[in-house]
Amino acid sequence: MEKRISGHTGLMGLFGSPVGHSGSPAMYNFSFQYHNLDYAYMAFDIKEDQVPAALDAMRLFKMRGCNVTMPCKQAIIPLLDGLSDSAELMGAVNVLKKEEDGRITGHNTDGTGMMQNIRNHGEEIEGKTITVLGPGGAGSAILVQAALDGAKKVHVFAREGGPSYTRATTLLPRVQEKTGAEMILHAFENKDEMAEAIAESDILINATPVGMGDSAGETPVPAELIKEGMAVADAVYHPRMTQILKDAEAKGCKIIGGIGMMIEQAATGEEIWYGVKMPTQDILDELFPEE
Repeated sequence: MEKRISGHTGLMGLFGSPVGHSGSPAMYNFSFQYHNLDYAYMAFDIKEDQVPAALDAMRLFKMRGCNVTMPCKQAIIPLLDGLSDSAELMGAVNVLKKEEDGRITGHNTDGTGMMQNIRNHGEEIEGKTITVLGPGGAGSAILVQAALDGAKKVHVFAREGGPSYTRATTLLPRVQEKTGAEMILHAFENKDEMAEAIAESDILINATPVGMGDSAGETPVPAELIKEGMAVADAVYHPRMTQILKDAEAKGCKIIGGIGMMIEQAATGEEIWYGVKMPTQDILDELFPEE
């Protein structure tokens, strides 16, 4: 890659923490080279209280765009000059774009990434009942997109009294009003309600960080609650096989790893920046072969 870096090369990047595990630099740099785009992509470890400085740096370095990951997806919103309709409804941002007039606008591709990943595995969203674990930055995007894409009912589980739960109490009624999907909020601690929700669901989605980093080997839902034969998707992509996916596989479920969501949401982001189609299959084959 260093052979294509010049004094004209533009900088793109990822803001969040931790980012050392991120596959975004490899994906975007692969795609930039594929499309002969003169940009380089790097990951920057940015804590929530450093978000204002990161945006200043984005302007200073004339960065055309950036991605945003945890814990900055919601904290960055008040500092932006505008939001896409979907990002405003979701209350979380994962793509920044510097417009021609210099404004920085926020978008969200997490939801479309997850829905497309699920479709890539042969599952449809329309008319289905879905359980989403964790309505945080990624989870809020996922539950909103599921409703926008025609889900009949969406059960959402959050830690009672936590910030995600509080946000969900206002988000879910807005989504229900806009889409007509039945949106139901539950306390994560209520395992009886979790068992009932999963039992009637076609698709179970983990949108919590449980299963990665320090919580690798852990699962957000007891294995006995997973329904045999349902589809189970995880937003976590490192490791590829999280504990919830292992438990689901043992139940004969269709398992959908987070690597596909990561690639599909990145592809949507690149379309927002440049209007080009990311070579998703090439990226999957070359950068993320089956383990």
